[in-house]
Amino acid sequence: MRTLIFSLLFFISLTVSPLWAQARHAAGIATAHPAATRAGHEILAAGGNAFDAAVTVSAVLAVVEPYSSGLGGGGFWLLHRARDGFQVMIDGRETAPGRAHRDMYLDARGKVRPGASVDGPLAAGIPGVPAGLALLVRDYGRLPLGQTLAAAIRIAREGFAVEAYYQRMAAFRLKALQASPAAASIFLLDNKVPPLGHLIKQPALADTLTLLAEEGAAGFYTGRYAQQLVTGVRDAGGIWRLEDLARYAALPREPVQMAYRGARITSVPPPSSGGVALATIFNQLHLKETLVHDQADRVHLVIEAMRRAYRDRAEYLGDTDVVAVPVTRLTSMAHAQQLGANLDMATATPSSTLRAVTGAPGKGTDTTHFSILDSEGNRVAATLSINYPFGSGFVVPGTGILLNDEMDDFSARPGAPNVYGLVGAEANAIAPYKRPLSSMSPAFVEDARGLAIIGTPGGSRIITMVMHGIFAYLDGAEAQAIVSRRRYHHQYLPDEVQYERGAFSEALAIELQLRGHMLSERDDFGNMQVVTWQREHNRVTAASDPRGIGHADVR
Repeated sequence: MRTLIFSLLFFISLTVSPLWAQARHAAGIATAHPAATRAGHEILAAGGNAFDAAVTVSAVLAVVEPYSSGLGGGGFWLLHRARDGFQVMIDGRETAPGRAHRDMYLDARGKVRPGASVDGPLAAGIPGVPAGLALLVRDYGRLPLGQTLAAAIRIAREGFAVEAYYQRMAAFRLKALQASPAAASIFLLDNKVPPLGHLIKQPALADTLTLLAEEGAAGFYTGRYAQQLVTGVRDAGGIWRLEDLARYAALPREPVQMAYRGARITSVPPPSSGGVALATIFNQLHLKETLVHDQADRVHLVIEAMRRAYRDRAEYLGDTDVVAVPVTRLTSMAHAQQLGANLDMATATPSSTLRAVTGAPGKGTDTTHFSILDSEGNRVAATLSINYPFGSGFVVPGTGILLNDEMDDFSARPGAPNVYGLVGAEANAIAPYKRPLSSMSPAFVEDARGLAIIGTPGGSRIITMVMHGIFAYLDGAEAQAIVSRRRYHHQYLPDEVQYERGAFSEALAIELQLRGHMLSERDDFGNMQVVTWQREHNRVTAASDPRGIGHADVR
């Protein structure tokens, strides 16, 4: 009966009219770089809406955060249109080239070749960002693409200054960048990590952005420019063809919605695992909440819910255009009941008892996120990526395009972990034109109090970091407190709780260990960007994660 009642409330929460007022309010933007935040607000001031600003922010981040995103990568834009409540996810995820195949990264013994899916052009999927930006402008924006890309073109020509985080990421990927003469000439100085303050200028990327502004997506994916991309990739050992670029399309998809603690939560569907995993976690927590008597119980339950959600991710999730994914079943309360049937509140469940595959630790702040709310109530939560820092490390000569290494997000071999320690099964095996599974999880949270726009980079930890942000909002926090909250994570395999300093008190850590949890302190817990709107006072707040160098502003 309890499940039936909750399911009815869940249905009602998705069909009632929105709770927030339509009165105008301030606009808030939170991004991972001050230049992107400034440029986004300038577009709003020029008469653009949140969707125009999203194009501008995406493009500027592609210039100033080459270690996180770019025109050579992909992403998901979650949109809400205020005038009619319409919501959609724009899927700009990369696709596998037509000549990709299931065993392309395996050696003669069937083992994964180290680095083959990470470094160089063979690791690159067909980029989705240019098509995504063009679709945003065509279907949702007010301003021409030339105007929304102008700031990115200017910054690419004039340059941006190297800061400490850039140095750290460039040092981490130094060998990959050195292996590509075009990349080394742009992102390094004398083949070394550039000093603080050095200007990174990208005139070829500025030319590419100008081409995109003048000709739209066709200028990138067809014609002479596409031939230049294919030639550069194939000359360096890649497998792209003109057909791969010509058939690429950014796609609108219906978001995943769920209910938890009186809120309606909207996130992204496959080929992201984010929305499904969040729904799986929240459903389990709802069913077991009466078993929580103290903080240790609460954290233990959250860990066990994460463990089971990531087990589902490994087993079932992939590109729904290619494989059958039981999204409705995985996000149902009945499935959550099944998952929790063997959950013991006194003892950790060994992941090996759920399924016997192997994994390795995941980490990461590469990837980027931004949140935008305009004065009319239009909003965007977008997470973009080129996967590993500086992607594949390969720049196509003469284009300025730094290619992704998103092919590593496929399961190169069932049960073998990728660079983030995530494992997968046949549902995420490599296939031509397939989109690799992602963890990117931009989200909206709506309740009687108002609204939060939330997202973060972070590799395999993205889903659980967004979960923590949602917890913080539902606990009454505003933007700054949300992005500052300490975080912990479990991804099924490896069977350990990864946490950052300050997430657990000493007493709590001891209690969790007594229950059988293995704890592993880590860093790099994301770079969350949040905008909130408080209904009662019609007040907007925005915050950028103190772990990063970003900037948030309300105007």
